Amino acid sequence: MGTTDSTAPALGTPPAAEGRAGASVPGADAPLGTAARLVRFLPALAAYGFLVALLLAADTPAEDVARYTFYVLWGVLLPGTLVFRALRRRPHTLVEDLAFGAVVGLVLELVAWAVLVGLGLQSVATAWPLAVVIPFAAVPRLRRHWLPRGYRRTSTGWNWSVAGIVGFTSAYLYAVVLSRNPILPDTETTRQYIDLPYLLSLAGNAKHNFPLTFPQVAGEPLHYHWFTFVHMAMTDLVGHIDLPVVQMRLMVPALVALAMVVTAVVGHRLSGRAWVGPVAALLVFAVGEFNAVYPNNTPSWTFGAPLVPLMAWASLSLTYSQPLLMALIGVIADALRGRDEEDRAGQERIPSFGRGAYVLVALFALASSAAKASSLPVALAALAFAGLMVLIGTRRIPWTIVRLGAIVAGAQVFATAVLFKFESYGLEVVPFGNVQRYWADPQHTRTAVTQTVVVAATLIAFLLNHQLRLVGMIPLIWRRRLRLEQTQWFLLGGALAGPSVYLVVNGFNASYFTLAGLPFGVLLSAWGYCEVFERAALPARGKAALAVGTLAFVGLLTYGIYHYAGDGARFALKAVGDAKGIKSYAPLVPALAAAAALAAVAAVCGLLWWAAGRALPALRRRGGVVLLTAALTAGAPALLLDVQQAKQVVWDGAWPMPAGQVEAARWVRGHSKPSDVLATNGHCRSDNDYAVPGQNCWNSLSFWLSAYSERSVLVEGWAYSPRLMSEKSGTFWDQPLLRLNDDAIYHPTADILRQLRDRYHVRYLVADRKPAPESPLLKTLATPVYDNGRVAVYELS
Repeated sequence: MGTTDSTAPALGTPPAAEGRAGASVPGADAPLGTAARLVRFLPALAAYGFLVALLLAADTPAEDVARYTFYVLWGVLLPGTLVFRALRRRPHTLVEDLAFGAVVGLVLELVAWAVLVGLGLQSVATAWPLAVVIPFAAVPRLRRHWLPRGYRRTSTGWNWSVAGIVGFTSAYLYAVVLSRNPILPDTETTRQYIDLPYLLSLAGNAKHNFPLTFPQVAGEPLHYHWFTFVHMAMTDLVGHIDLPVVQMRLMVPALVALAMVVTAVVGHRLSGRAWVGPVAALLVFAVGEFNAVYPNNTPSWTFGAPLVPLMAWASLSLTYSQPLLMALIGVIADALRGRDEEDRAGQERIPSFGRGAYVLVALFALASSAAKASSLPVALAALAFAGLMVLIGTRRIPWTIVRLGAIVAGAQVFATAVLFKFESYGLEVVPFGNVQRYWADPQHTRTAVTQTVVVAATLIAFLLNHQLRLVGMIPLIWRRRLRLEQTQWFLLGGALAGPSVYLVVNGFNASYFTLAGLPFGVLLSAWGYCEVFERAALPARGKAALAVGTLAFVGLLTYGIYHYAGDGARFALKAVGDAKGIKSYAPLVPALAAAAALAAVAAVCGLLWWAAGRALPALRRRGGVVLLTAALTAGAPALLLDVQQAKQVVWDGAWPMPAGQVEAARWVRGHSKPSDVLATNGHCRSDNDYAVPGQNCWNSLSFWLSAYSERSVLVEGWAYSPRLMSEKSGTFWDQPLLRLNDDAIYHPTADILRQLRDRYHVRYLVADRKPAPESPLLKTLATPVYDNGRVAVYELS
């Protein structure tokens, strides 16, 4: 970000050589004075200071912000950067070392957790980085990595651009999440997104269990991508920060910032063009899905989970996986490049990672495997596609791709067999299963021509939703006449694989494959955009006009959608049917109508530009960059509209999380041991709080007790258990255990309580009185230890 120097090297400068410690390095930028060294860190400090100000404004304790800063520097950045420097061959920029070093630190953290929790050494977790620091301080060959020489300096504009993107996204997260959600529910009417307590419960479980178990059903194995929650647990153990503070304040903006910096670094490295990185970061994190913008200011779920808005903060596993996946893309692309010198015109020559790239691929692939289950399949498909294209083009086996594919495939096999135990989580192969509902015609009332049009329109809407940000790859591919380099084939393969899997595999979770393919596509799109921008050769005034015009375009678009698109959407929906006869494709009509309107405006503007170009030669051959800029930023209003939405309406999926429940659960946490098991009568959630006992409820999504007590519960909510997700069933699999559990609350006997205590190691009964009050007999058979009116806790002695 802003941690590199402030002047850019000239193109064609020889790559920096590593040299021996203390020696001058040929090709490295000249040393800076003290003042200049301080100035080069201003962008990073500004982004950090702005985020700290936002966190404090959101009532984050200053002590926790300081503790988190210590944790990041000591527990992630320091050990990771030292190991990364030992693996890469020659330095490029300081920001690259720190960005990749932070991701390596996340990987090392997983190993440290396994050792510490496996041996029961959580109390010394803060000291684990010494396992890296001591060897690097004691071994002469490693000692030189503390102060390496030969860094190149990135430009001031690049530094401030990346810092600005980080600051913009931090402000967005503050507006929609940090300022609107208390760290702990503070009233009986507080609402919280339904997945957040479940995710918090997994982090609490990771503090005490290796491997993780399913905390809502004590002892049930958890075959899931759970590395995210190891990271949360280590933040608690190393930084001594309460888990709700980590989840609700610190983790998301930090990981999003890291992902953007890694994206900027990777874009620079794989393309040889510094500005590809910031453009790619903008496309990933600051431009939303097209269908989330149109027709109104609410998010669209038409094609599964959107990255922005919502998933950046609601899916912690996705947020955690982004920097890991982007770093994996970067080291694979570097290995495919395979040389220090770049012979492509207009590109900076960047030193490769060398043989250490294969070790980094293995580290990032293993970490990605259970960070998000959708990451590695897309990366593996991208390598397979690249290998096929290179084989066809050269008629030679691309052994580098084969070796990289073997490493990634090995990590995937390990995750599938060991971590996931071949669980499918309900995914199954059903071609077009996720989109065919939009062209469904159960009454067979459409002609063949009409049905073909509806199917085509559905697929166009799908492409617009996520893939509009990828149109920058079109001029890149067109200009090269499909004679792409290995790196470009790899990126194109990932961009195609993600949405292709979504169209082949049925289930909501398949949308995460689309999101996994997005980083591949935006890197290639940003690469193509920068080439178009360079060919346009805009003068300074032209660049300023393009920047101002882009901001004005996004502003007018946002204003128009917010104030007028609602009426347009209602008109469009009315045109396809009334409330009784709504058409299957109706949810797609507003976005398709908006796309048609924008295309018409673009066509008119194109004709005017062509006509003006006859009188003004400066406009000639420069319309393409204007059109491409407009297409790439058409989804930019998503974040701005989401800020307005957050001020007015609570998110869908935000359900009651009463403060009384949280207070009781945290009391239990403070008065129990990690090995203690709890029993409760709360299993099911509904929009009207809890279901009445003895009646069937439509879900079993109660997670509050395991989340805030950080203890396993005998039977709480079981809806997210891998066993039921695969079986697509809502019925708990051990009905006798469920009856025994509930009888302990509503029909207790000495024998029932003895079974819970001796056989299932239950120490506390936690009775939520919202469904129904506990039996009066319970206080005669167990010891009342806590009661806040809403929840009562009884101890089995």
